[in-house]
Amino acid sequence: MAKSQQSFNKKEKEKKRRKKRKDKLERKEARKIEKAESGKKTFEEMLSYVDEDGNVTSTPPDPNKKKVEIKAEDIVLGIPPASDEPVEKERKGKVKFFNHEKGYGFINDSNGDSIFVHINNTNEQLEENDKVSFEIEMGPKGPNAVNVQVIKK
Repeated sequence: MAKSQQSFNKKEKEKKRRKKRKDKLERKEARKIEKAESGKKTFEEMLSYVDEDGNVTSTPPDPNKKKVEIKAEDIVLGIPPASDEPVEKERKGKVKFFNHEKGYGFINDSNGDSIFVHINNTNEQLEENDKVSFEIEMGPKGPNAVNVQVIKK
């Protein structure tokens, strides 16, 4: 008969592998028990969900709940179309910030809006806290102040 192909060395290596695997499983179970006792949350317990109102909750959404249908045509991407509302011609406000090196600044108008102003749209030199009168013109990025004049006291 043929001699067994497993040598003593192979048997010892296999024993070590089994013992290593068994120790690893025991350590894993011990960590689970330790985590449960220490009060740490599992991954599933840490998950948060957002409901239809935008509130964060810990309960997952109900899959049987009726979903709201939204038409693709109703979704507006980018800037919404401009409205045809008439804009006040003459406004008054106060210069909030003006950078002479770069040639632009912002005016707080009497409505509380912040409006961009460029040095090319001014008739005089502007300083911070100057009271000014101006007109509004819609630019590519929003309202711009034009025909800006300092109100003399």
